Amino acid sequence: MAIALERASEDAGGGLLQAIDSLHVINLMSWRYTDPACQLADRLGIKPCRMAYGSLGGESPVRSLHEAALRIARGESTVAAISGAEALSTVKKAKKTGVELPWTKLAEGTSSGLDFGKDFLRPQAINLGVAQPITVYPFYEAASAAKWGQTPREALAESGDLWAKSSRVAASNPVAWLKRTFSREEIITPSVDNQLIAWPYTKLMVANPTVNQGAAILVMSLAKAKAMGIPADRIIYIWGGTGAHEPRDYLDRDHYYESHAQAAVLEAAMSIADGRIFDALELYSCFPCVPKMARRALGLSPDVQPTVTGGLSFFGAPLNNYMTHAACAMVRRLRQGELLGLLYGQGEFLTKHQVVVLSSQEPERPIISCSPSVQVEADRRGSAVPQFKADATGTASLETFTITYNQNSSVNHGVVILRTVDGSRAIARVPANDEQTLHRLVDLDQSPIGIEGMLKANAKGISVWRVQP
Repeated sequence: MAIALERASEDAGGGLLQAIDSLHVINLMSWRYTDPACQLADRLGIKPCRMAYGSLGGESPVRSLHEAALRIARGESTVAAISGAEALSTVKKAKKTGVELPWTKLAEGTSSGLDFGKDFLRPQAINLGVAQPITVYPFYEAASAAKWGQTPREALAESGDLWAKSSRVAASNPVAWLKRTFSREEIITPSVDNQLIAWPYTKLMVANPTVNQGAAILVMSLAKAKAMGIPADRIIYIWGGTGAHEPRDYLDRDHYYESHAQAAVLEAAMSIADGRIFDALELYSCFPCVPKMARRALGLSPDVQPTVTGGLSFFGAPLNNYMTHAACAMVRRLRQGELLGLLYGQGEFLTKHQVVVLSSQEPERPIISCSPSVQVEADRRGSAVPQFKADATGTASLETFTITYNQNSSVNHGVVILRTVDGSRAIARVPANDEQTLHRLVDLDQSPIGIEGMLKANAKGISVWRVQP
């Protein structure tokens, strides 16, 4: 983080570190420092009057950027710095080999933060192993594909094409983790090196957090930039931004084929752009369903280029910090002559959504004229949420599903979200030995969404569902 901030200062012409009056550190997960913002300030030899440490979430860098700009617009700050970094690659290698890293000691009892879902998800979801992003986003993948009228094969092809384009961007990014292009078939086809993780996602279709990456951005008033002698062709303007969120427990949402919060913030971004077309995009890409849903909310065609950075599978996914890297990449892109860029980040389980609109041109209206939240609009779009029944039995239709896999690519079990005859919602297991049900779920030529099956409790009291013979 210190090196990234020093480079950011150099990029702006140098001498800016001592002018920083606000320092924000993106939440760190691979190494949980005590008061990281203070430690970073000490490392840099600076004394900002405001130092803050962020919350969990992939949207947090975008929100931090927007909030820094608002503080500057209100006269509460002049030069703000945002930085984050992860070293999970080194941490995992050290743990595997028994090497003790000579870094700042962690506080006793420090948690990695990777099990955050356990404090707000229902115990049924946790017990069935669908309490991590890799097992939750597939619910949206299956449901949205069915809503759009796609067969699973067509949905996979769209994901593969989108990810192949991202890999080409990463291949040309000097700080990307994987610097090679992948074809659609390489990405979507399971293999020894590309095993299935959670249906329908392979290893190359999911975020790759095992990286060592850091980034930093500087935000300041235009008056300060001019006073520092920063050339006009290096200044990128923040036009505005906004955010919204879904209920944290995904079982408390009305459905899984769209996100009302996502749609609301992306439509607000188009409003901030005043009808102009975005020349460059960064659509958060932890899993394919997210940018696929986002490009539809924006009304963009399937051939859209979704990233200026390379995506979380190929550029790398430094946990909460990817969008800081994306902001850096967007600045470079806009400096090349593009006029308008969109940064869209999201966090948790398609829960928190944030946008910022950037441009190489000055905005026509002040940033503070944009609402910092469109939560009211997001909530207005929602429909009634089905009542959740932990002990439901009887005939139940499939709302959405996933299948989790072991490291050897064998099936662990399936997990289905269901609607009962009375309209209630339930969640259940599909055992690994239920070949008939599993075979129907993974049929690439017909979506299983909406099919009926029988829901009952097994001898251990766990809800189990199987398709009707």
